[in-house]
Amino acid sequence: MSDPQLSIPWEALRFDERGLIPVIVQDVASGDVLMFAFANRDALVKTVQTGEAHFYSRSRQALWRKGATSGNVQRVARIRYDCDGDCLLYEVEPQGPACHEGTPSCFSGTLWAADASDAPARPPLAVLTLLERVVAQRDRERPEGSYTTYLFEKGLDKILKKVGEEASEVIIAAKNASACELRYEAADLLYHLLVLLRAARISLAAVLEELAERHKPS
Repeated sequence: MSDPQLSIPWEALRFDERGLIPVIVQDVASGDVLMFAFANRDALVKTVQTGEAHFYSRSRQALWRKGATSGNVQRVARIRYDCDGDCLLYEVEPQGPACHEGTPSCFSGTLWAADASDAPARPPLAVLTLLERVVAQRDRERPEGSYTTYLFEKGLDKILKKVGEEASEVIIAAKNASACELRYEAADLLYHLLVLLRAARISLAAVLEELAERHKPS
């Protein structure tokens, strides 16, 4: 196995006099900024080696892995650096809240906002990716009272039955020429399909890759 240090462009990075570089952490699916931290060379190497976000704590003066105590690890999909090489961007798949207060992002407070109508819309596909992540979390943790937990505990036959029922509801809504009803039932079908994919251990990304393959120029 190659040394990950060899694949890190150290010459392009500018660490400060303490040997630190700022790190912005972003949800790779939604684009939401989750947190801000610092890394040193060891933290960066550990991140590349393990695929999980590592940082350097200035208060403890020690290396730390995100989620080491809380379990809310961040799986790193990509690391970018800015044009000056003095700031890093970790694009991650969070496995739980980023903030120690239990919120998805440390940036939960709003200092100022322009007209909400000017805000960019979240990419529609990001919602599906986030829902897939929630379904996976429900499967792992099985919280009591969750409908998703109920489906997983009932097993594949129950999930298949629900997918069939929701597909029928979509057909009925389309036949009724009700756009509102069709939108609602289609959302239900997509949710139950994600539950089925999780039960079958097939990712949404794999389905999208299949679609992409079908639409490649011949």
